[in-house]
Amino acid sequence: MLFKRKGQLPHLRNRHVLLADIAIFLASPLLALGLRLDGAINFQVYYPQLVWFTLVFLLIKLGVLGLFGGYRRCWRYASVDELQQLALMMMAAIALQTLAFAAVSPIWLAGLPRSLPLLDAILGFLLVGALRFRIRALERLSQSRRTFFRRDRVLVVGAGSAGVSLVQEMQRNPSLGLRPVAFVDDDPAKLHLRIRKLPVAGNRSQIPDLVRSLHIRRVIIAMPTVSGNVIRETVEICQRAGVQTSTLPGIHEILNGRVSLGRVRDVQIEDLLRRDPVQMEVEQVANLVRGKRVLVTGAGGSIGSELCRQLLQCHPEELILVGHGENSIFNIQQELEKMAQTICDRPKISPFIADIRFRHRLDHGFRQFQPQMVFHAAAHKHVPMMESNAAEAVTNNILGTQNLVTLAQRYQVEHFVMISTDKAVNPTNIMGASKRVAEMLVLQATHQSDRHYEVVRFGNVLGSRGSVVPTFKRQIAEGGPITVTHPDICRYFMTIPEAVQLVLQAATMGQGGEIFMLDMGQPVKIVDLAKELIRLSGYELGKTMHIVFTGLRPGEKLYEELFIGGEQYTATRHKKLFVVTNASGIVPTQLDRLVRALSRAALRHDPAEISFLLEQLVPGFKPQYQPLVAAPVKPVAEPVTKPITKPVIEPVIEPVIEPVAKPSPWPAVEKRPVPVLAVGYDKTA
Repeated sequence: MLFKRKGQLPHLRNRHVLLADIAIFLASPLLALGLRLDGAINFQVYYPQLVWFTLVFLLIKLGVLGLFGGYRRCWRYASVDELQQLALMMMAAIALQTLAFAAVSPIWLAGLPRSLPLLDAILGFLLVGALRFRIRALERLSQSRRTFFRRDRVLVVGAGSAGVSLVQEMQRNPSLGLRPVAFVDDDPAKLHLRIRKLPVAGNRSQIPDLVRSLHIRRVIIAMPTVSGNVIRETVEICQRAGVQTSTLPGIHEILNGRVSLGRVRDVQIEDLLRRDPVQMEVEQVANLVRGKRVLVTGAGGSIGSELCRQLLQCHPEELILVGHGENSIFNIQQELEKMAQTICDRPKISPFIADIRFRHRLDHGFRQFQPQMVFHAAAHKHVPMMESNAAEAVTNNILGTQNLVTLAQRYQVEHFVMISTDKAVNPTNIMGASKRVAEMLVLQATHQSDRHYEVVRFGNVLGSRGSVVPTFKRQIAEGGPITVTHPDICRYFMTIPEAVQLVLQAATMGQGGEIFMLDMGQPVKIVDLAKELIRLSGYELGKTMHIVFTGLRPGEKLYEELFIGGEQYTATRHKKLFVVTNASGIVPTQLDRLVRALSRAALRHDPAEISFLLEQLVPGFKPQYQPLVAAPVKPVAEPVTKPITKPVIEPVIEPVIEPVAKPSPWPAVEKRPVPVLAVGYDKTA
């Protein structure tokens, strides 16, 4: 049979379509003849021929539809592909009908116009196509009616390009279950305008009234470039209105600039601490990296992985991912490979599993890849962990950095940038002191090479593994309480993308031997951070969620400092970057000797000697020595007393540190004129 396929008849729904097609094809010859003769049809002349024409050409058209699969398609989901298929069917029908007419017209169809097969095929398949796409339109209308009353009514905060993009997507996809109702914007010029058929109904302060009057179920904040204060105010207004609130992430997190509903998420603490977007000199950063072989240590970590993402956008020749953890390196490699598919001159991405403490393994990597730039982000960073594992802090943070600097000099690396921390400033803990020594090793290399060696310091980053925000989120998920060490403890915070952008910006300014410090804004009290997270999670402080103060941990300070005594810092051409111009001039002369001594102490796992040596090496370091507790031993008949070969180190009592009177040191610096760093800067000054 014509419409059988593998012994099965067409689906029931397409049988109905078949009956409709037969009706159309029975009527189309008459309509075509009427069009050809301007309606003046003489049935006495044309009736017999028209009947034969209709029956013969009905079979031809049905045969074409059957051969092209016209009855095996689900027309409820018809698209451009189905439209193209209908066009092919029509052309095939025109060709077959024209040939058939030429063959039989002298016998049975004499007197009919020669253009009738062409007109009949065109008209018949236009009507058939209209029928099929009418099925699709009715299905969409039915679906729209079904979802109309189930869709959440949405108020969009921000009538800019981001908000308009979200509204367009919601309007195009009713199945998302979101129905945009109105915009809210603080710009008076937009008030009462209509954008995408929606009114700009008011400003942010009117959100509670609009939620009630418009029956809003959800508010979406579409302002990726505004500050965290604006987001915080908006969230507080929405919470007073008792409405669900979502947001677009900050512009830092939207690398390609595209805005879509897929990026909308719940409001996070990072949004409340968001700052004005960094105005990065994109072209200068791209020129620095383009076409070069770039090596990133700690590439699987929070900072290292973001460095890799942003470096990839600058079109390096090759990106070498160095890391100790195979899983994290594998994950970032997969992510970067996917990103690289959209880049025309696709960079090569090379993973290299290595521990920076093992120089021979690193030497193999440097010899294999011949990097031209190194971004050193690998480090142990957790203060309490390093207090109890001092040998690891020395071998990884100090000796690992020394290995990298030595190999960078050996293989003539053009640019070396080390990621440091504000905990290296007047440290009271092993981790901070070890990072300060690592800074010294990088700065010392400036005197031994004509290449660029720089250090970039910044404070805490939000969302890094093991940091305070993920810890608080875990404690909230477990039902609390949230633990904070001290009610007055405060820290500087930045988002990871913002910190990395400024690191890359600093790399374009470095002439060698500088320390760059990022402007991290105002310090944030950790207890305030905890309160914001409690509120965002839907809990009430003191009732459904509690905060417990546990006391400062070993090596922990109430506040972090930004510069070391004797460092001469000034502003740069970028308003969020400051530079210590004499950093390489205050490196101690006994650095190499004391680092060798630290290496020996670390190999002996001697934390007391490590602390003692760090105190000699790092001015301002005030270690908190722990009294040595002897392990229990079995009693012996005659106790043996061994002479003490090393002096007993008395514990040092840490002075009480009061919080900083001024929350930020930046105002005094901002009053200075912003100089442009001179290319001929004297590194030995």
